[in-house]
Amino acid sequence: MAEIMELANKDDFKRCSNYNKMVEGAEKALKNVLSFDQGQNILVVTDQEKQDIGHAFISGAKRLGGLKTDLYSISQHQRPLEKLPEQLKGIFKDYNVVVNAFHGDAKETPFRVELLYDEIAYDVRVAHAPGITKEMMYKGPMNVDYEQIVKDAMDLKSKFNKAKEVHITTELGTNLILDIQDRCFSTDVIIDKKSFGNLPAGEIWCAPTETKGSGKVVVDGSIGDIGMLDVPLTLTIKNGILTDMECEDKEMVKHLWELTTIDEMASTIGELGIGLNPNARLVGNLLEDEKAGETAHIAFGNNMDMNNGTNNSKTHRDFLFNKPSMAVTYMDGTTKDIIKNGKVL
Repeated sequence: MAEIMELANKDDFKRCSNYNKMVEGAEKALKNVLSFDQGQNILVVTDQEKQDIGHAFISGAKRLGGLKTDLYSISQHQRPLEKLPEQLKGIFKDYNVVVNAFHGDAKETPFRVELLYDEIAYDVRVAHAPGITKEMMYKGPMNVDYEQIVKDAMDLKSKFNKAKEVHITTELGTNLILDIQDRCFSTDVIIDKKSFGNLPAGEIWCAPTETKGSGKVVVDGSIGDIGMLDVPLTLTIKNGILTDMECEDKEMVKHLWELTTIDEMASTIGELGIGLNPNARLVGNLLEDEKAGETAHIAFGNNMDMNNGTNNSKTHRDFLFNKPSMAVTYMDGTTKDIIKNGKVL
């Protein structure tokens, strides 16, 4: 039996000074992104480090009339977690919404992948936010005009309708062609049942064909669970596989090779994402960085939750770059520029 903390009458933690603003951000995201409403049940999976944030989501759910509001702390287990604890398996069936708000650790990526797939096996909307910070909750990316972001996301998604491939370039030297035929884009600004998205929200993404992407990407932003780069990193991709990494920081390259070779599919292309949240900042935390406007990111590893994705790696690693230009070639042979130096045309 999982140890669920009943919070109906508990308020035994020290609130941060911006707690009320955090609750406002949580309430807005629960209502607009997760369709949380009166009489629904919510479970927040958190840890000791992020307990203020976990409680903020519980408080936001109560404001919206939540019926059952529970919190589960993974700090009761030995960290870093390598796999999903037995106590968590199967408990998600009792909830309408689940929020994962805990410390992000690169070594816990396999655990997070397993957690997500266990959660979305049920009729649940899941907000995935490993590494979320208090500042994200009250400084902007969680407090946005969701109607406008939905409009922008749907407009950009429509520009990829009937696309065959996308040619991505940047002034720093990125030159990559990805096959995206029959790989429809999704967005996290509205999370449906049996699916998940990140909080803060504000991106669109797809799973490129795993065996066809080739070229170079110059990463000048941040890397998932690693943070902001001091010097650019150049990735070489051939037929969807990460074949080379070049950077002045040799130790980081060595570490990244360890992370992207954890299994056979860990170095295979898994995602193309584009940021759209006008209030998201580049802070060295990819959870927020990848939502920032005028950025894009690619990822290697698992994409089984994405439309037609076939990468079943137990990890997923994102690499962000700034001010991309994108030209789409469509099924009828025509080509159109849709993004220029980060700005959607």
